[in-house]
Amino acid sequence: MASDLFTGACKVFLFLIIFSSIFQFYFVISTEFVVGGEDGWTIPKKDSQMYIEWASKNRFKVDDTVQFKYSKDSVLVVTEEEYQKCRSAHPLFFSNDGDSVFKLDRPGLFYFISGVAGHCERGQKMIIKVLELETPPPPANATTPPYQPNKENGAIQMPPAIIPPIILLFSLSFLGFLPA
Repeated sequence: MASDLFTGACKVFLFLIIFSSIFQFYFVISTEFVVGGEDGWTIPKKDSQMYIEWASKNRFKVDDTVQFKYSKDSVLVVTEEEYQKCRSAHPLFFSNDGDSVFKLDRPGLFYFISGVAGHCERGQKMIIKVLELETPPPPANATTPPYQPNKENGAIQMPPAIIPPIILLFSLSFLGFLPA
């Protein structure tokens, strides 16, 4: 009786370890960046390119976030044209709560400026480039795409899911269909 309980507990423990290690590859890990590091979102003291340099030293992915820490200021996400002019009547995003978090929800360029008059002109602005989603390269011998879209509705037919043999065997063993 005690050995059956021990064997069952071992199976559950092993299942949890394998299950968590397999599924860690299916989850995307996002990063939160603190803009300006310890200095936060302030008017640059000497280097007016401070935020451009900070952004260029980081690699931003879709779903990463940028956190702006500041006092008596604001942060705006604007268009490229508004970025060049250092002003915006209708920003895409506005916050002035002193601790703002913005989610980078797509690949491409994001333009940030301070909303306080004169701050942007003195260098409190930044461009962040979010990288394209990574896709595996096609096989070297592939001449046609593996999945053809349906001409009628644009849907792509996907192949049936294949369960790796080790997972299948483990599942069957765990459930008691194979001897342990």
